[in-house]
Amino acid sequence: MTAKSSIGVIAGGGQFPKLFAEAARRAGRQVVLVAHQGESWPELEQLADHFCWVKLGQLGRIISFFKEHGVVEAVFLGTITKTRIFRDVWPDLKGLTLWNKIDIRQDDAILRAVAGALEKEGIKVLPSTLYLEELLFPRGVLSRKKPSAEQREDIHFGWRTARAIGALDIGQCVVVRDRTVLAVEAIEGTDAAIARGGSLGREKSVVVKVKKPGQDFRFDLPAIGARTIETMIGARAAVLAVETGQALLFDRPAVQAMADRAGIVVVGVEERPDGTLSW
Repeated sequence: MTAKSSIGVIAGGGQFPKLFAEAARRAGRQVVLVAHQGESWPELEQLADHFCWVKLGQLGRIISFFKEHGVVEAVFLGTITKTRIFRDVWPDLKGLTLWNKIDIRQDDAILRAVAGALEKEGIKVLPSTLYLEELLFPRGVLSRKKPSAEQREDIHFGWRTARAIGALDIGQCVVVRDRTVLAVEAIEGTDAAIARGGSLGREKSVVVKVKKPGQDFRFDLPAIGARTIETMIGARAAVLAVETGQALLFDRPAVQAMADRAGIVVVGVEERPDGTLSW
């Protein structure tokens, strides 16, 4: 195969790397996959033409592996447990050099720095939605239950708050009730924020998840799946509002079925150019 027929995959956890590898192979691409120890699914090895494990921070190993197999295009896919940066990073020389150059160690800053290092080596980083645009969150109410007038007010309130924390690269999700912020997502992740906010707001909690202003489609798109609904059920949260076309929706049939059984509202929201919301 030629270099351009190969696609490099830097895989974290979850099903996204698996879905992408399957789609890339259907598209005739050779999959050169780097998986992170303690995060990625072991079965990814069966879907890759070339495969290796790395520890978090081994940037030099990733670059060398891609170059060995002629990769000139790559994608970032899946999750990395963010708290691992405090206890479980094993950088090689290239990774350590890059880490020391990053002033603000938030999600976007780290990922942009890694992407920049790859592109300096001749490896272009492509949008994570390549081949999988159908996973983007749709517009409208996905559940049988529709948001009440009070819940719509909380969605509007939560939307503004989530945008504000996104602009600071803190997180993408907030939990609100009666126009009061109950929880803001930070390094702990969406599920933990929902659980924390839901413990306070209970059956009136509204979860709002949006893209960050200037969101880079190459990585870190908001994502929703069956586990999100499980967490909301455990927290007794009432509403999940997600930005249309700017987040990933996994396991849609299961998400809708679980939400309907639990009486949870799930809605894809669009922000118009004038700042108003519609669904």
